[in-house]
Formats: sequence, structure tokens, C-alpha cells
Amino acid sequence: MTPADLALALHALVTTLVERRRAAGDEVELELAPSQVTLERPKLREHGDWASSIALRIAKPLGTNPREVATELAAGLAEIDGVATAEVAGPGFINIRLDAAAAGELARTIVEAGEAFGRGESQAGRRINLEFVSANPTGPLHIGHTRWAALGDAISRVLRAAGADVANEYYINDAGSQMDNFGASVLASAKGEPTPENGYPGSYIADLAARVLEREPNLLALEPEVALHTAREIAYELQLAEIQASLDRFNVHFDVWTSERRLNAPDDAGVSPIDAAVDRLRAQGHVFDRDDAVWVRTTDFGDDKDRVIRRGNGVYTYFAGDAAYYLDKRDRGFEHTIYLLGADHHGYVQRLKALAGAAGDDPERDIEVLIGQLVSVNGAKLSKRAGNIIELDDLQAWLGTDALRYTLARYPADSPLAIDPEQLRRRTNDNPVFYVQYAHARTSAVARNALAAGVDRSAFAPELLEHETESALLGALQEFPRIVAQSAELREPHRVARYIEELAGLYHRWYDNCRVIPLGDDAITDLHRTRLWLNDATGQVIRNGLDLLGVSAPERM
Repeated sequence: MTPADLALALHALVTTLVERRRAAGDEVELELAPSQVTLERPKLREHGDWASSIALRIAKPLGTNPREVATELAAGLAEIDGVATAEVAGPGFINIRLDAAAAGELARTIVEAGEAFGRGESQAGRRINLEFVSANPTGPLHIGHTRWAALGDAISRVLRAAGADVANEYYINDAGSQMDNFGASVLASAKGEPTPENGYPGSYIADLAARVLEREPNLLALEPEVALHTAREIAYELQLAEIQASLDRFNVHFDVWTSERRLNAPDDAGVSPIDAAVDRLRAQGHVFDRDDAVWVRTTDFGDDKDRVIRRGNGVYTYFAGDAAYYLDKRDRGFEHTIYLLGADHHGYVQRLKALAGAAGDDPERDIEVLIGQLVSVNGAKLSKRAGNIIELDDLQAWLGTDALRYTLARYPADSPLAIDPEQLRRRTNDNPVFYVQYAHARTSAVARNALAAGVDRSAFAPELLEHETESALLGALQEFPRIVAQSAELREPHRVARYIEELAGLYHRWYDNCRVIPLGDDAITDLHRTRLWLNDATGQVIRNGLDLLGVSAPERM
């Protein structure tokens, strides 16, 4: 019996209870959807496999006390096949224990579901645009981008696992003065001149300059403006390709790459997407003119001040680009937008929410802005190429993709993080990613050895899974779908990491106590075969969890 089956059974009992009260003449105002009946794992295993607080929730509408409701529901639960006991505790909690066969049946469910186990429909029907990383194409990705890449991709994976239609999007900041400064830096390096004021230092600029000269040997003979434009455009193309290659090596993929330049480009009528965005906001009634400038009345939506969208000299502000980009996402059919921004972007939160409100959307429903905190790596060296940053490529070569991705996804976005590289490089149990991957490798080794010993899954007798470590392991396996749904709802993939660490610990304890392969000349029994199902089910869930974090599940270590 799965938690979903048990929750549906409990909902049916609540429905029957309400109907019975109404038939007796009571006026009961209670509408309860099946999704609102939730189960939790008790903190202490002796309290059972599952607990429900539904009686506390519905007692008042029923005009009675929670313990009375809980007692009636517990009596009904005890009559359901697969439920061993249902007991009332405290003010009205119901503690439920499944019989061994019902609990053990989950092992077969997981093995048969395979990669699909844990996936659900809690986010079904939602079309979400998730923007993350979005670094300027003026240099290599650094340690901050690395965290947003790992975290953003993991958020995308759990949302998709929960049924959402998600597009990962990278906003290329390829317009504005920083691109001119970038081009000037590359051109100066090609000429053998010092880095210009406000330019970009680092040997990567010299590398780019050399590659630009390979592409355009006559660069230095061109007119100054043409040379600057040429150096900027070729270097931009090369640097963006490096960023894309770095992300691919990090196992992070984007569905959409949106250029800021496109938002500034006029159509045949001379109207750019930014021009159109300002007109649309004005039509909503939130744009006004003052001091020769054009403003958006964002204070109507909780912003601390109104924002200038076009200066008196006719130049649009960055806020204008934000507006055009937000409306562009909505025009592409995304009903919900999520921005994952760096620690220095706190000021954007209310600004972007106010922008959604000014566009006629619900700032509390249609847009989310998640702020990631800083990350540091003890002992990491600054990039030799960039000079003043720690590059993603260097970190990946030093610590490995799996260790980096797992560690960066293991903590909430709003938690400052200091990585201990020595711990991540150790093959010991105090290294979380090793601990989990080793558990998976152990399940694979057990399966290989079982096959060699003649133990297969030709029989399945879940009622035989009676050892206390088996009960604990099955209880944890049941939790995985709920963990995935919760991680998606809260945008917190670190919950998956912490869950599979707990699961790995329970598996290791089970492995120490329960044999899949008989000792010596002992006969192979159905207990051994059934334990192989449990072993393989655990490996599948660990594998599914690691995949949600973008981390591999090795079969040998």
C-alpha cells in the first residue's frame, strides 16, 4: 500500500463521516479535496509507519472534538486491508501501522515503476519559465555562476518531475557599455596596448584577442570604429561559445538563449520590443511623464519608489529591458516566471514583482524571484586566465562535476556556503556525495553478486520483510514521491539531497543485518529473493534522487 493509496482511503472515510453527519440532520460546511488529506512519517518509528492530523482539521466543522473524530476514523482505517493498526494519540493524531505485506509491496511497485517512481502531477498544467545564470558574455563563468547553475538546474528537474512544463532560459546581457568595454579590451590586447579604463583584465582577453586575429587577420588595418565592432562581435561569439561549453560540461542545459539585443532591435515600423513594452504598460494605466522622463508607478505594487523607464534624453533604463523581457516571456505563453538571481540583486525582488503588477499580472502568483547567497571554496586559487575570479572550469577540474553539483544543490539558495574541498575529495562517509553514491554502488554490487549466486526476483513475498531495518527502509522509500513534490512546490531541491542521505544510511544498516545471498551452502529461499527486490528498489530510488540533482549514480566505486 502506497502513501497515496492510504491517503485516498482516509479521504473516503472522511467523506463517509461527513455524509453520515448530514444524514443525521447536522449542517456540516466542509469541502475536502483528496490532495488535502496528507500523511506524515512519525519521528519515532514505534509510533507507526504514518501519522495523520486530519481529525484536528475537520473537528470544528463537524461540531465535535478531534479525539472523537480520530477515534471514528481510526476504527475505519483498522478495517482496511494492509493496515495492521490505527491508534489515536494526543489531542487527535492518528498513528497508522501497515502490515508487513502491505508495506513490503512497495518494493515491487518501485522496481516496476523504475525511473518514473517519485514523479507526480502536483505541478501538472503549469508552464514555467526558469531563468538562471545569465552571466554577461564578457568573461568566463565564476564560482557564483556555478552555484546558480547547479541550483537552477536542480530546481528545473524537480519541477519537471512534479509534472510542470519548464523552460530553462539564459538571458544574454549582450547590449550596453559593458560590451563596448569588452570589445575595447580585446582590441587593445590585439594591438599590444594596456587594458583601457573600465576594461577587462586577465589573460583570457589575450587568448580571445589571438583568436580574433586568427579569424580576422586584417583587424588592425581596419578603421578604428570598424575594428572595435569587429573585435567585439567575434570575441562575443567566442566567449559565449565558451560559456555554453562550460555549462554543457557541468551537465546544465538551457532550452532558450535570449539576447538582450533582440529587445532593443526595431521592427520594420521602427518599434522595438522595449518601445512596445512601454506602450503596453502605459495602456495599463501605470505609466506617467514627469521632468521630461517616462516613469512607471511601481509604488502601486509595493515598490519603495517609482521607477524611470526612459530618461529625459530619450535613453531607456535597464528597467525598460526588464519590462520588455518580462512581457516577452508572457507573450511566449509562460504563465509563471521564476528568476534565480545573485546575492547582489536583492533590490530586484520588489522591482520585478511591481513590474508584473504593472503589466496586469498578480505579483504574488505569477512571478518568483529567488536570491542565492555567496559561496566560497577554502583554498581555491584565482583563475590564471581571468586573474580575479575562481572559474567554473577550474573548480570542475579540481573537485569533479558530481561533487560540485551535489554540494551546491545540498543547501537552500538563501544560505551562504563555504565548501571544504578536502572533504569533497575524500572517499569516506563524512563526504555526503561519496556516502550516497557508495550506497548506490553497493546496491549494484549486491545485485551482481546475487545474480552470480543464483538469487533472482522470480518470487516476491513481501510479508517476509519483517526485520526492523526492513521496516525502516520501506518507510523511507515511501516518502520519496512526497519529497519530490515538496521540493518542487518550495523550489528546494536540497530536500532531495538530505532525503537520499538518510535513505543511504538506512540502506547501509539494512545491508549489515539482512542477507540477500545465503551463507555457505544454505538454500536460496523466497526471503532472499524478496530482499533482492528491496535492494533493487532502494538502488532505483537513490538513482532517481541523484538524477534530480544532476549527479551520476555509479555502479562501481
